[in-house]
Amino acid sequence: MGNDHAQHFVAIVNPAAGGGRCGRHAEAELNRLRESGLQVEMRTTSSPGDGTVLVRNAYAEGYRNFIAVGGDGTCFEVLNGLFPEALNASTRVSIGFLPLGTGNSFLRDFTDDGAEYSFQSLVEGKRRPCDVIQLTHRDGVLHFMNLMSLGFVAEVGALTNRRFKRLGQFGYILGVLSKVARLQSSSFPMRVDDGAVEGDEVTFISVNNSRYTGGKMMMAPNADISDGEADLIRVGEMGRFGLLRTFPKIFKGTHVDHPSASQSRVRTIDFDLSSEVDVMIDGEVLRLLPRRIEVLPRALDVRV
Repeated sequence: MGNDHAQHFVAIVNPAAGGGRCGRHAEAELNRLRESGLQVEMRTTSSPGDGTVLVRNAYAEGYRNFIAVGGDGTCFEVLNGLFPEALNASTRVSIGFLPLGTGNSFLRDFTDDGAEYSFQSLVEGKRRPCDVIQLTHRDGVLHFMNLMSLGFVAEVGALTNRRFKRLGQFGYILGVLSKVARLQSSSFPMRVDDGAVEGDEVTFISVNNSRYTGGKMMMAPNADISDGEADLIRVGEMGRFGLLRTFPKIFKGTHVDHPSASQSRVRTIDFDLSSEVDVMIDGEVLRLLPRRIEVLPRALDVRV
């Protein structure tokens, strides 16, 4: 490994993020970092999944510090380029952020001014440990640092991406209303921390490393990125009107106070599912058959 790379940053830029805004502003922001004394190399994605490949290649070259320049999807690709290989690294890996995409939910745990806060954190050399959550599914392994949701939340995300994405936040609202109109509960049988298998009908479940999702929605108000545990939020069966009344409370985190909701801290979850389901994971909506979730305590440093 080339130790000369150890203190250099590789910036993974998704020029399509934020409707092209990232592509227009990334070079100027990276130049600001360089003028502040950081050594930064830019590598640009051209299609979905490129970020993971670019990071994997840079990691093999000896780089250990990365900057995700884009939105939640860019961060997700960077993380999955690092893990699981980085678990065996003799030098800790780190991820910084330049949120020039649609949003970065992870950063909202620390600031309402994501772009400038992230820039200053990189310049000042800030770093703090962060848990990573490993999802083993039928066809492989994925890693995330924000959250994974099943049920109503994931189905809304899938519908929005399929039909309303061009409409931005309004498209998400349309997705919510469309799914409420055809509301169905689901069962996701699971064993939490080697306990008994639980398979009650739920509206949705969410496994959270950090507090926010979808920009300003406080899905897990008590989550902590470095406590070695994930916050499991379960919302049981609800009627259409109950869901419409309760869902807006997610912006303040008070949805967890509903009698149908529960929250708990977990280290592992083993799923007993028979078919693929929609999974929303760090802003990406995928079709997967989840097998197991495991928290990897403090596996990463984040530059916040």
